[in-house]
Amino acid sequence: MLSNKEIICPENLLKLAKTKGPVKVVIVNAGKAVSIESTKQAFDEGLIEPVFIGDKKVIETLASEINWDISKFEIIDEPVENNTAIIAAKMASEGKIKIIVKGHIHTDVLMKAVLKRDLNLIGKKRLSHVWHMTLEKNDKPFIITDGALNVLPKLETKMHILKNSVDFAKRIGINKPKVSVLSATEEVLESVPSSIDAKELSERAKAEGIDAEVFGPMAFDNSVSEKAAQIKGIKNSVAGKADILLVPSVETGNGLVKMMIYFMGACAAGVVVGGKVPVVITSRADSAPARIASIAAAIVAL
Repeated sequence: MLSNKEIICPENLLKLAKTKGPVKVVIVNAGKAVSIESTKQAFDEGLIEPVFIGDKKVIETLASEINWDISKFEIIDEPVENNTAIIAAKMASEGKIKIIVKGHIHTDVLMKAVLKRDLNLIGKKRLSHVWHMTLEKNDKPFIITDGALNVLPKLETKMHILKNSVDFAKRIGINKPKVSVLSATEEVLESVPSSIDAKELSERAKAEGIDAEVFGPMAFDNSVSEKAAQIKGIKNSVAGKADILLVPSVETGNGLVKMMIYFMGACAAGVVVGGKVPVVITSRADSAPARIASIAAAIVAL
């Protein structure tokens, strides 16, 4: 059942990112081969100008092993993993870099530094995570949010997630995105709390004039398949045509994304948005194309 399909970085996303690049980014705790290799690939694509934080000797050794001369780049020598995050967050706060990219560091350690109030990296918006999903290099993207950061968001947080995802969709060329607020049903049921939130979110989106077509609650099949929606007699502007899937919990979003990766060979470009700087929080198991796509998504999110 696992896919053997080669994961392909979407060309349209790269093209958009290149119109803004190269952008100065910081690689947090960069002392692992996968971090150095993906950074080189992003640099070779003309996307970034990297700053490395980590054990300088290890970083230089790893770069030399792939014949990459990094002598012209800034390397901040800090061998203690937990210290690298706060250095990166301070650099972002001071405007020295535009994007934070997670290297070999735990996500919670990195995000704890980003969320420090005195660094002013977050404003009135709540941070959230978006996944830009594609199967082929020229695919129309499908956005899933939030499958990485907000665990079980309340209604107010979901409004921030909605606004952040709509803003990101517009930046990648979807002018009036169709948003499906996911639940297990199209009926509003007390026994399914996500359906209640979905209905309220749809009503608030309309009342606040969010420039998107937002509808919920919607089950997954009726969100993405016009045929399924037609058979079930579900008629609204989002049914079967969703650009954005707003999920009720991190488990739902994470599971959907991982299934698309491992069963379909999808390229998942993920980025934290809503703050002063985008934050790329790649998984250690992510493929090289997905890592480059995530950096490209962060550049587009600027």
